[in-house]
Amino acid sequence: MGNEFQKTAMNVSYITIIANVLLSVFKVIAGIVAHSGAMISDAVHSASDVLSTVIVMVGIRLAGKESDKEHPYGHERMECVAAIILATLLCVTGLGIGRSAVMTIAAGDYQEMTLPGMLAAAAALVSIVVKEAMFWYTRHYAKKIDSGALMADAWHHRSDAMSSVGALIGILFARNGYPVMDSVASLIICVLIVKASYDIFKDAVDKMVDKACDDETEESIRRLVLKQHGVMQVDLLQTRVFGNKVYVDLEISADGSKSLNETHAIGENVHDAIEEAFPKVKHIMVHVNPS
Repeated sequence: MGNEFQKTAMNVSYITIIANVLLSVFKVIAGIVAHSGAMISDAVHSASDVLSTVIVMVGIRLAGKESDKEHPYGHERMECVAAIILATLLCVTGLGIGRSAVMTIAAGDYQEMTLPGMLAAAAALVSIVVKEAMFWYTRHYAKKIDSGALMADAWHHRSDAMSSVGALIGILFARNGYPVMDSVASLIICVLIVKASYDIFKDAVDKMVDKACDDETEESIRRLVLKQHGVMQVDLLQTRVFGNKVYVDLEISADGSKSLNETHAIGENVHDAIEEAFPKVKHIMVHVNPS
């Protein structure tokens, strides 16, 4: 990972932290003033985004370290570790919100609930707009620099926007004679947060356990290899995702009557072609079989 990768990721993360701090403070105040449990729950979700972004920043910094004697393949998987920690924190936050909502609903004393004010609805609208904008902003740069941790943070923003939609619905229902809906909205927010944490966790684990690339990518590599001069067939193609990079193990067949230098040149040509066509590929091992 180059300096440009880290610089871009850090800049996006700093902007994210500032926006989330301001937004969470605004939502807490609105939730307290307007007597909305859903808005306070939503504020907790936004506050958790600050911690998640810090974790992403640490993970990206560690993942950007150069290879060394103890880690000859680099440190890319530290991004996955950061994403797993982020997913765990998200899940705990969501379950905490859900527990509070269930206890309120189970109490059943809806008549004593204070109706949320319009300030809470306004805060929810502001949150939806801001968090959706942050999602697209973070997603753009995550795709640009190919960062899994930054993409996870982007989807964290999207889940926050969705939770604000739930909060808004709950607030509006509560103001129209259904006060329990404010707590129901908090419960929906819990489900959304837990779902987001599961998706992030699963993606990170897939990258930690050497999961193969998708079939389309492998087929594209296979077609490219077969187009190279001197390649008679592909005997073996194996890929594995390593953090946000890909490793390729390849066996090809070439004319057995050719000299070692000639077959070596074929293997080098295949290696260079894959490296040029697939920027995510970090390491390629090419073995040439005689045919």
